[in-house]
Amino acid sequence: MLNNKKIAIVLPAYNASKTLERTINDIPKGFVDEIILVDDFSSDDTYDLAKKLGLNCTRHEINLGYGGNQKTCYNAALNSGADVIIMLHPDYQYDPKLTTAMAAMISSGVYDVVLGSRILGMGALKGGMPLYKYIANRILTLLQNILISQKLSEYHTGYRAFSREILEDHKWEQNSNDFVFDNEILIQLHHKGGRFGEISCPTRYFEEASSISFSRSVKYGFGVLGTSIRYRLHKWGILNYRLLL
Repeated sequence: MLNNKKIAIVLPAYNASKTLERTINDIPKGFVDEIILVDDFSSDDTYDLAKKLGLNCTRHEINLGYGGNQKTCYNAALNSGADVIIMLHPDYQYDPKLTTAMAAMISSGVYDVVLGSRILGMGALKGGMPLYKYIANRILTLLQNILISQKLSEYHTGYRAFSREILEDHKWEQNSNDFVFDNEILIQLHHKGGRFGEISCPTRYFEEASSISFSRSVKYGFGVLGTSIRYRLHKWGILNYRLLL
């Protein structure tokens, strides 16, 4: 616990057996109350390995997608009584050592949402992020900041921490089961008045780390823009965006 808050780390997993143990070993000891892994119908032995490592494990009977996996993760964490929920990818792309700092930023009561930014600190390209992804990240983030009146360095990180209170209304259950879930939930929490913080996070791109293909990246990019545009039109009263109602 930190500041008398129960801490849960959730791991949305898909074919993560090669990197799962390294990820778990690098989580700082002594402050996490629960580590929850949701296996999205992997074809490898991710689920069996997670059980061997003593994690709280759930396995989908079909592949629901990245967004669908997160929904199960957050529901499991809320049901466990967690006050602070940290999403950490088990592919070892993000540094687990930062979970303590992210949890402290939430448990202190200063922030409702904390993002581990790969852009702060110039770590993205050094860590091997492909140049086209870096450029797309910067362009999309600029447009999103303009459209939703925020000022974040990155919306596309998969390393996030949330307070229990900010997740409790469950509007995110309506969101996509695909990758655009990541941006839909941030827009919902911003619309709700959530207080956002960021922390610089180095990233690692290597063979076992998960990464979506170029074609799926393009689809994701258009989905992100569509979400942000609908948010702005909703704020102007031109349409009712169902994810914000």
